Amino acid sequence: MKTSALILAAGAGTRMKSSKPKVAHTIMEKPLVRWVIDAAKTAGVDEVVTVVGHGRDVVEPLVSDTSVVVQEEQLGTAHAVRIAQSAIELAEGSLVVLTGDSPLITAETIKSLIDTQQAEQAAVVVLTMHADNPFGYGRIIRDEAGQVCGIVEQKDCTPEQTQITECNSGFYCFDAKVLFEVLEEVSTNNAQNEYYLTDVLALAYERGMKVIGVEAQDSSECLGVNSRSQLAEATAHLQQRINRAHMDAGVTIMDPRTTWIGPDVTIESDVEILPVTFLYGTTSIKEGSVVGPNSRLTDTTVGRNCTLEETVAIEAQIDDEATCGPRAYLRPGAHLCEGAKAGTHVEIKKSTIGKGSKVPHLSYIGDATVGSNVNIGAGTITCNYDGEKKWSTVIGDDCFIGSDCMLVAPVTIGENSLLGAGSVITKDVSAGALGLGRARQVEIAHWNENKKNKKQD
Repeated sequence: MKTSALILAAGAGTRMKSSKPKVAHTIMEKPLVRWVIDAAKTAGVDEVVTVVGHGRDVVEPLVSDTSVVVQEEQLGTAHAVRIAQSAIELAEGSLVVLTGDSPLITAETIKSLIDTQQAEQAAVVVLTMHADNPFGYGRIIRDEAGQVCGIVEQKDCTPEQTQITECNSGFYCFDAKVLFEVLEEVSTNNAQNEYYLTDVLALAYERGMKVIGVEAQDSSECLGVNSRSQLAEATAHLQQRINRAHMDAGVTIMDPRTTWIGPDVTIESDVEILPVTFLYGTTSIKEGSVVGPNSRLTDTTVGRNCTLEETVAIEAQIDDEATCGPRAYLRPGAHLCEGAKAGTHVEIKKSTIGKGSKVPHLSYIGDATVGSNVNIGAGTITCNYDGEKKWSTVIGDDCFIGSDCMLVAPVTIGENSLLGAGSVITKDVSAGALGLGRARQVEIAHWNENKKNKKQD
């Protein structure tokens, strides 16, 4: 049976106290709504539709891989579902409704809702949870036989109903055909004068249809983010969940409390992650490597048996046996080949450092191609920018670049060459040559003595 997912992401989120739409706030650099969409896709749904409204210009680019429906007026959850009907291609089958501000929901739980709805041929399956403090949540109402017969929102609860601790998570799996039939009967006869999607459950029950409540095995999955404190709480849950999965797969994380790993990061076994390390985006790390402490990698690939200490790397490629840091900065396009080194206070941008080559300390290498077995002395800079355009530097294999050299691009240094320390190189250097670009040293005798005499005069 075909399955659709509908993500409700139109709300303003006023309690966030932010100019940014609530669902655009991020956890580990991933927007809240993306966590939900990706969970639905992993669960195997056939199509995803997202309802946007507040801050749509910000939200729409985040959900561009889904069908997008605009809710111009936020008149309630049932209204959001109703206007999305035309965008849902599957008129029949299962329809999962999810909220875009609940990033902890898992693909396994979504699939469980779908499987239960289809196996039981239920009008709707709702995910429920038990809350120690249920204030603010819709309460699950059951009949004498224990079947769900409705949901009552907090503002509409009687004093007796406020004592119920089984609450609505906001996640459902509907029979799509039944849902859109019953939606026509939903009214705004409630405390908030809104169209409640929760009313569908009572209406379906009154028709004699099967309404099932499935309690969440982990109630944290139902946590919605409505404030900055709840954002921090959700972040902590996801941090623990992700770190635990990596440790179970054979990754050593010395201090899970100070290690932050994004959901799309891949790490092989026998990798060691040291404290205060952040791994984001599509970063991948192969076996035997050690990353940290105090490191941040984003969209970076790390090979086998690498060591990265106090390293910031963004869209970089680090091959097997390479080393970085401490305090190395690899900017987009940086590529350390096998066994290469970027040492202390080294910045590399859009450059390839060849196999076995070293940039040990205090250097900037930008827009350069460095061959294999090259040693670049301290304080070396490739002067790649003339104020209008970036230019390239090429350094051949087996070169020795003396300390404090300025290579003014465009320039090529032939293989097996040597540049004298303190040189400013403005022209190409032939293979095997010595390149010097120093001003002649001048000595003025008795300088200090003469200077003192002049002052006395």
